[in-house]
Amino acid sequence: MGHELRDAARQTAVTNPYMDSSLTGLESAAPMNRAAQTFVIPVRVYYEDTDSGGVVYYANYLKFFERCRTEYLRAIGHHQADLLRDPGIAFVVRSASVDYLKPARLDDQLLVGLEIERLSHAQIFFRQYIRRADATLAGDRADLVRARIHVVCVNSALMKATAIPSFLRTKLEAMQ
Repeated sequence: MGHELRDAARQTAVTNPYMDSSLTGLESAAPMNRAAQTFVIPVRVYYEDTDSGGVVYYANYLKFFERCRTEYLRAIGHHQADLLRDPGIAFVVRSASVDYLKPARLDDQLLVGLEIERLSHAQIFFRQYIRRADATLAGDRADLVRARIHVVCVNSALMKATAIPSFLRTKLEAMQ
């Protein structure tokens, strides 16, 4: 099963520096599947992610989604800390709509994915999902959690909406 999981995670030549194969059991990340225009990262469920019943606490799924968006930016060559310094922008979540369909549990290996649904002058509308990695390998694409996340690009000094810079917009448009 190891090579199948790696193949499911590794979709293109884009590398993901976030991944450490010694921690996840994967040789590399899955950054982008060009056919489906999705970006995927593996996430392991740790004890700290769960409630007393061993089920992922609902708010932690939002953290998993945030990691995926952050790693997507890194995979296309932009670190949030660098964007904050120059050109002085940040991305803030304006709204999130989340459907919790099935629980993830302690030690589950998950695939967290995103697609860009729509892009406007200063906004990005993401569709995101979380699936069990082993179920995905078996052909089960059933989502555990689905979300629509609306993100706004802001001038970090003023915290007011601003245009997504063209150098970044071009890369985001390629994902649509």
